[in-house]
Amino acid sequence: MATAATASATAATRFTLLAGAGLRSRASRLPTAVRFQRQRGLTTTALLKTADLRPKEQGQPETLDYRVFLVDGGGRKLSPWHDVPLRAGDGAFHFIVEIPKESSAKMEVATDEAFTPIKQDTKKGNLRYYPYNINWNYGLFPQTWEDPTTANSDVEGAFGDNDPVDVVEIGERRANIGDVLKVKPLAALAMIDEGELDWKIVAISLDDPKASLVNDVDDVEKHFPGTLTAIRDWFRDYKIPDGKPANRFGLGNKPTSKEYALKVIEETNESWEKLVKRNIPAGELSLA
Repeated sequence: MATAATASATAATRFTLLAGAGLRSRASRLPTAVRFQRQRGLTTTALLKTADLRPKEQGQPETLDYRVFLVDGGGRKLSPWHDVPLRAGDGAFHFIVEIPKESSAKMEVATDEAFTPIKQDTKKGNLRYYPYNINWNYGLFPQTWEDPTTANSDVEGAFGDNDPVDVVEIGERRANIGDVLKVKPLAALAMIDEGELDWKIVAISLDDPKASLVNDVDDVEKHFPGTLTAIRDWFRDYKIPDGKPANRFGLGNKPTSKEYALKVIEETNESWEKLVKRNIPAGELSLA
């Protein structure tokens, strides 16, 4: 695996989240601006227009060398994990698509490679696939990190899985690998995967026809009946065909409210800030 790059992304300024719900207020920041550093001693400040971002493929799909980079309007590579701002304004968040709905290739951000491109996961040198298609767009929230050094007292004392927070987007459109969508969170599932906490935030794209109808966990069941159960069961069972035990879920095996999901997002954003400021050892994670 690659060692962490010497360059580090400068953490985005803290944001205001759920102030009305009594959570701690953060200093506001531009929703589509990010300040980042690419070389030691040379800092570049840029206004990142997320509408100009596009995926750029390198290599052939379903090969070990295949990568999907994120580039800006000038063709410059950016990290989908570190450079895309988490907050999109008006209570929405940016979501990076790793796995389009109705596909099975296990794509993920390469957290140990420079610019953290999206690649197909491997095991013992072989490309990995889910045993069946995933039925929703799947990916991550940028600028979040599940800290493997911190136990979560709400979820059986489980430690984070050392990855960005996962997102399950339930809208009708099939997105593409590397798409950057604006979504609103609706609920969270506390999956425990081999003892590690692996949050699944359920969200919907703001462009979806039903987006205005769903604003919290109860709305999902009303307008997307059975979806929350289907998501939980899919992630519980997908390892069973490979002879592994089923995953478990904390918090009573039930999805949380939107308020709790936003709390998870805030806390993991804070953990990411500590990571890129090097207040926590990065190990083999790339901060470039």
